[in-house]
Amino acid sequence: MALLRRHLLLTMAALLVPLVAGAEEPAVVLIAHPGVESQALTRDTTRAIFAMRQRSWPNGQAVRVFVLPGDHPLHGRFAKEQLAVYPHQLQLAWDRMVFSGTGQAPTQVVSPEAMLDRVASTPGGIGYLTQEQLDDRVQVITVE
Repeated sequence: MALLRRHLLLTMAALLVPLVAGAEEPAVVLIAHPGVESQALTRDTTRAIFAMRQRSWPNGQAVRVFVLPGDHPLHGRFAKEQLAVYPHQLQLAWDRMVFSGTGQAPTQVVSPEAMLDRVASTPGGIGYLTQEQLDDRVQVITVE
């Protein structure tokens, strides 16, 4: 009986290993409207865009920033992984600009699907999604 139980436990563990290994979250990528000419941005430039300090693309086109709600898990991952800041730090920067009258907060969308739609339909639009959420209506911008 003990040998059967041990065999059963080992078999179950062997079956769970691929599930745990495959549980890694998909990468968060920076996306933009297909008309945006920039193919890559530095982390500092990306951070400046999402902090609402850089308001235009290199060609002069206005940047339109889209973000998910601050408590959305994808927003937190984007802020930490791509910008190397905490979501609350972004919110503080946006609040400071809005309350001082020196700028605006980015446009908040309710879901990844809404993010895809808004970035795809807004010239100069920029946002973020996971690779699995993309389609050919947007382009991926590399963060260097």
